Amino acid sequence: MLNETQIEERLKAVENAVSELRQYSFVRPPAANWLEQISGSFKDDPAFEQVLEYGRQMRHADRPPDETEEAAETQR
Repeated sequence: MLNETQIEERLKAVENAVSELRQYSFVRPPAANWLEQISGSFKDDPAFEQVLEYGRQMRHADRPPDETEEAAETQR
């Protein structure tokens, strides 16, 4: 079992570590919202429109035949 001196030393080490962590959290700037940074960056880009069309084609190609026919009928 630890004696009183050992407990106090360990407590002091924990207090110092907590103090360092608090200082680090206040110094560090908040992380930027990555979604807001890229939102709209592909606006009016023909390559992006092409990527969207490829995605549509892939989703339609993966559907079972009966779902593809139903989807085509609803678009008419």
